[in-house]
Amino acid sequence: MSAMGTGEDRETRLKRLRMRSMRRGTKEMDILLMRYSEARLDALDAAGLDAYEALLSESDQDLYQWISGQRTAPQAHAPLVAEIAQVAGRG
Repeated sequence: MSAMGTGEDRETRLKRLRMRSMRRGTKEMDILLMRYSEARLDALDAAGLDAYEALLSESDQDLYQWISGQRTAPQAHAPLVAEIAQVAGRG
């Protein structure tokens, strides 16, 4: 889902995505996604934010398996999942 046409400015969108990153439902995903959002969210362009928002729509179970390398992420999410795994691994 894109913020285009919703009247949501960039700062509001970033705040919303940060909140979605830290209130996932599983502590593991809260930690992994918060590390990524704190490190990289501000630098993402609109397309990057769209990709991140689409990723946040996936289930925590799938996300955790992709990020931890237990399962291969779908092609559409693979580059972002790899970046999240890299950033989260530094914490």
